[in-house]
Amino acid sequence: MTSVGSLISAKSKQPVIYSVRPEQMVREALELMKEHDIGCVMVMEGDELVGILSERDYARKMILSGRTSHDTPVRDIMTSNVICTTPAGSVDECLGLMNQYGFRHLPVKDGDRVVGMVSTGDIISSIIREQQDTIDHLQQYIAS
Repeated sequence: MTSVGSLISAKSKQPVIYSVRPEQMVREALELMKEHDIGCVMVMEGDELVGILSERDYARKMILSGRTSHDTPVRDIMTSNVICTTPAGSVDECLGLMNQYGFRHLPVKDGDRVVGMVSTGDIISSIIREQQDTIDHLQQYIAS
């Protein structure tokens, strides 16, 4: 079973933490997401994770309420009760948490230190790779 730590290291040798500060305007967070083609950023005060801001937060808390991203601070719409996993967590555990709570991004913390984030896309890709490896192994077994 694949661990979250191996998923993070497979994405990059040195994981990048895309983050904004709570006092930054939502527009800046959206520009960061667009620039890096990501759907969520972490909200950090120094080294402390205080929330996350996703495209879903933006759509539900900004667009539908008529607010503008130019004059709304991230803290006003971020999700502050953040559920995290650890590098030792399994892909199956992450998928379970994401399904249970209905979110698509899961920050990864090692103790108090943020070390990355995994998305449903990362999780699904991992599951597909594992299944393909199993299929390949079974085909080799049958062929021999």
